[in-house]
Amino acid sequence: MSDQVSRRSLLAAGAAIGLGSGAQAEASPNDAAQDGAAQQDWPRQQGRSMINVPFERRDTVRLAIIGLGNRGGGMIGSFLAVPGVKVTALCDIRPEFAARAAKAVTGAGQPAPALYTKGDHDFENMVRRDDIDLVYVASPWEWHVPMALAALRAGKHVGVETPFATSINELWQLVDASERYQRHCMQLENCCYGQNEMRVLRMAHAGLFGDLLHGAGAYIHDLRELLFSDTYYEAEWRRAWHTKRELKGDLYPTHGLGPVANYMDINRGDRIVRISSMGTPALGLAEYRAAHEQPGDSSWKERYVESDTTISLLQTAKGRVIRLEHDVSTPHPYSRLNHLAGTKGKFEDYPPRIYLEPKHTNDQWASFDEFKSYDHWLWTDVPPGPGGHGGMDYYMAYRTIQTMRLGLVPDMDVYDGAVWSAPVPLSSRSIDQHGAPQQIPDFTRGRWREKRPGVDSVKPPKN
Repeated sequence: MSDQVSRRSLLAAGAAIGLGSGAQAEASPNDAAQDGAAQQDWPRQQGRSMINVPFERRDTVRLAIIGLGNRGGGMIGSFLAVPGVKVTALCDIRPEFAARAAKAVTGAGQPAPALYTKGDHDFENMVRRDDIDLVYVASPWEWHVPMALAALRAGKHVGVETPFATSINELWQLVDASERYQRHCMQLENCCYGQNEMRVLRMAHAGLFGDLLHGAGAYIHDLRELLFSDTYYEAEWRRAWHTKRELKGDLYPTHGLGPVANYMDINRGDRIVRISSMGTPALGLAEYRAAHEQPGDSSWKERYVESDTTISLLQTAKGRVIRLEHDVSTPHPYSRLNHLAGTKGKFEDYPPRIYLEPKHTNDQWASFDEFKSYDHWLWTDVPPGPGGHGGMDYYMAYRTIQTMRLGLVPDMDVYDGAVWSAPVPLSSRSIDQHGAPQQIPDFTRGRWREKRPGVDSVKPPKN
């Protein structure tokens, strides 16, 4: 399944979600709990928690990829460059996409992978193979949950592109399946592996910001030209999300929220308990269409409801505040905000700048280069590889494979992915209720208070 997909397959995705049925209804508010925030009812636990569960150690990670379009096709080079990876199977509804990716595999000196290109559900056949350890899902958003569930039921670990899912019910399905089948289901969030993000993370854990107070993250990216492209997102599947009445809020929260959640040790001593969101009118895409699309184009049948800008405030059990923004429909430079503030100072990105006491006392921003010594070992000790986004794609792939080969606990687990994507449905619900706070479920089922490692990992003795 590629991120270029037919209208037919978009409709089929709704039925495919039934593959994971057995999950409970969406979480609803319950009585106030010990942490002072309203808790949520959650599905009865059907398996053991995946917190602190290591991978099985293996010399080689056998990888299968579902979706070989823009993202999946772009990531294959990064995975092939990581030591100890063997690509055994590829799946896409377009045979030419699969053939192109297979050529990259054989060009790297590996045997030709098995190809699965026979329709929307051929991934179900692929995940049943016995020569796959990890399934990487890089399909359109509607397919993330059914594909991940199929892989988990087949006994495979799964890495999913963003967003994890688009409803609270689906997020619980992923948590439940990961626990039931004892396989990791990870949101492969590349921005958590950015150089600046990892440096700030280590500085926060070293206490340089003092007690943390607030942070900000975003996905601010002018996608108008790509959203209306006839080729970039086939059948304009991504633009279609801007027409869904039930989703008017933050459709892409994890790039901004993941790093800030790491700074604040979310699910590792703190948790996000509520979100309140507001959205602007949906004007940008219609204005762009009027200026650039010909009369009679299919887009003229569409009515856009997704807020041009969504601004959310999230609060944690410890009282910290996270500001989250989303905007892909108006003109502006790219930004993920990436802010962190504490009692001793603040960092702001785009461009990076910092002010910390007692080092800075002249009321002027200082250069972030002063703190290069806090770079994570991935950025100092591992040679850079191929791939985009300034190197973070490769380091995400490298670290994922490394944890599997060494039998380590993954940096990010199913509970992280669920929390980071919860703003997709809940910001929309809050907007519909004029900014009313929405409770975020405790996907860890009470284990968020436990201190444990995450992306700020210790360099293993063997890489």
